[in-house]
Amino acid sequence: MTRTDTPPTGDERASLTTFLDYVRSTARSKCESVSADDARNAPLPGSPLMTLCGLIGHLRWVEYYWFEVMFLGREDEGPWTDEDPDREMRIALDVPLADLLAEYEAQSARYRELVADTDLDTPAKRPFRDGRHPNLRWVLLHLIEETARHNGHLDVIRELTDGRTGR
Repeated sequence: MTRTDTPPTGDERASLTTFLDYVRSTARSKCESVSADDARNAPLPGSPLMTLCGLIGHLRWVEYYWFEVMFLGREDEGPWTDEDPDREMRIALDVPLADLLAEYEAQSARYRELVADTDLDTPAKRPFRDGRHPNLRWVLLHLIEETARHNGHLDVIRELTDGRTGR
């Protein structure tokens, strides 16, 4: 898999979008050549949903939430419920990893178009609980942070599962 390169120069939009694509491609690379069983393996005893499938499902739905629900103000049709707030990770265990990755990539392509055509200072339609509205810049930074943090989880799970380590 070819990972997105992060050039050391560029304007703010190019830097933000390139880094988001970089952490997305890193997440995908952590899943290369893994078996179907290993993709569902939860090697951390206290975290039964912490699997490659579960984390890719989570990343897909996190982007959905921040772009569709918060930024665009659409109805929340995510899989989570009050009773099962991590349901996106649970249902991902029933989906082939290749399908999860394809869905994540297709969704990322749609959001790339949204970001390319929207001013970074545009406020989200929905506010935080305290009433403040994050702007698109904040959403991008948050998704970079969220995805990068979970890339660390993906790396640990992959190493514990089959010994493969990444850079």
